[in-house]
Amino acid sequence: MERAQVKSFAVWDYVVFGGLFVISSGIGVFFAIKERKKATSREFLVGGRQMSCGPVALSLTASFMSAVTVLGGPAEVYRFGASFLLFFIAYTFVIIFTAELFLPVFYRSGITSTYEYLQLRFNKPVRYAATAIYIVQTILYTGVVVYAPALALNQVTGFDLWGSVFATGIVCTFYCTLGGLKAVVWTDAFQMVVMVVGFLTVLIQGSSHAGGLHNVLEQATNGSRLNIFDFDVDPLRRHTFWTISVGGTFTWLGVYGVNQSTIQRCISCKTEKHAKVALYFNLLGLWVILVCAVFSGLIMYSHFRDCDPWTSGIISAPDQLMPYFVMEIFATMPGLPGLFVACAFSGTLSTVAASINALATVTFEDFVKSCFPHLSDKLSTWISKGLCLLFGAMCTSMAVAASLMGGVVQAALSIHGMCGGPMLGLFSLGIIFPFVNWKGALGGLLTGITLSFWVAIGGFIYPAADSKTLPLPLSTDQCAPSNVTELVSQVLSSRPVIADTWYSISYLYYSAVGCLGCIIAGVIISCMTGPQHGKDIQPLLIRPVCNLFCFWSKEYKTLCWCGVPHDSGTEQEELENGSGWKRGTESALQNGLTQESQAPGSDPKDKSYTNVTLAKMTHF
Repeated sequence: MERAQVKSFAVWDYVVFGGLFVISSGIGVFFAIKERKKATSREFLVGGRQMSCGPVALSLTASFMSAVTVLGGPAEVYRFGASFLLFFIAYTFVIIFTAELFLPVFYRSGITSTYEYLQLRFNKPVRYAATAIYIVQTILYTGVVVYAPALALNQVTGFDLWGSVFATGIVCTFYCTLGGLKAVVWTDAFQMVVMVVGFLTVLIQGSSHAGGLHNVLEQATNGSRLNIFDFDVDPLRRHTFWTISVGGTFTWLGVYGVNQSTIQRCISCKTEKHAKVALYFNLLGLWVILVCAVFSGLIMYSHFRDCDPWTSGIISAPDQLMPYFVMEIFATMPGLPGLFVACAFSGTLSTVAASINALATVTFEDFVKSCFPHLSDKLSTWISKGLCLLFGAMCTSMAVAASLMGGVVQAALSIHGMCGGPMLGLFSLGIIFPFVNWKGALGGLLTGITLSFWVAIGGFIYPAADSKTLPLPLSTDQCAPSNVTELVSQVLSSRPVIADTWYSISYLYYSAVGCLGCIIAGVIISCMTGPQHGKDIQPLLIRPVCNLFCFWSKEYKTLCWCGVPHDSGTEQEELENGSGWKRGTESALQNGLTQESQAPGSDPKDKSYTNVTLAKMTHF
């Protein structure tokens, strides 16, 4: 195939793009200097738990609306239609469940790593198994979001692809290592603004080229791009109302509800109320970015409706559609292509930095502190920074593998589903089902991981047929003649029967498969091996769903608590005025640490996060 000549950046494009890296690095330097007298691992990893809701909300949105959304979202709409907009339902449910079900447990427990909870509720083996899975998941996912914008930059400027990858990794690692969580959060806030501005410039200029938004919608309707609601319940269909709203909820709940990167920023807030407000404001940000991505895809379809650059061979992958489109509409406007690429890189920088910080946190809290509980503050901080450097290098190197994983949206969400679903199931077992024991938790986790990896790897080896994915038609009627070889549909031969059933399930259901498999296996194993005694569990560690429904009877609520000593009214009053923090958390820290002489952080000489946090909480 002949490729179109790659357009190049003008000087102003380099200036705008370079400014993003300079400002991001500058924020890291600023916080490194400002916080130099607060050299503790707690300050470095969770910002001293004094963050306000505004920057945390922007940081959460920027981190998970990465280049995967900036590049992959519009391409999904261009190829499959605006049903992608239904993710607003999934996002809504995800934020409600996170704020009302998971966050209260994590915040009130006074933990730094979400996986500390698993040790308090179950035991160390469960905690270590979950931490190891999280590390693998995050490194894989970060590889995808590093590769995506590097591919965009390569497409629109001709920059060396792997040079771009390593430049991204170096800048992220630099400001994350220097400034810690505060640098990550404030850099994310700046990068969120850049993302929105970049999207808006594309929307304004693109709709102007198409003759106005009315023309865009009319042409999208004629091209079947606005058929949003498809209520087919077939789980093998790639995108329907049910796969996006239900499967998307499971997928993103694994990302938001129990993911260290999210929870770490929520528990860095001053109070639980600040953390909840940050999550709900973040929901508005998710909606804004989603709408921008959908309309960008529709405008892009309107522009290329008579000459699709992908099937005509002008570009080599669907994820290159958006940057190619940008270079077309901004051909005579130097600086704006640089703004868009900065928009894509903003999402990446925020995601990678948050991932590096979260990986350093769980490794330090779950492994280093367990082996060396009495490290000095200075040494703890230096170890944390060293871990940031290590994981920065690992995440950057992982981008090489991401080049083999296909479309960035499906690749990223598949990774979340494979690992995030079973993790969601594991935390749900601990928080919602008081009778589940450690054997059920560990067995459920292994079952969920096995099921989700089985279906995801099978789907990767045997991709679903077009009759299930239903890509919409694309035209090349008005393309200039070129030596383009017509794409011939691949004949799928020697496919096992399971390939057209189990392996063809929508990638959005991977998380649901892992989560439900984990929960069902965990409940069954716990019943077979003897349920957990309620009197051995601290009330702060569980949150049965019945508590969210105030109209249920007190007797029914007591039954659902499975013998856990709990007076909801008294506990809630204590938690609101702060008097229950120290007593509740200290006793919680002792639960689950069987055969150990003391709970983490209980040594008077140890000035770690637990003691300091509890001291502060009693003054709220």
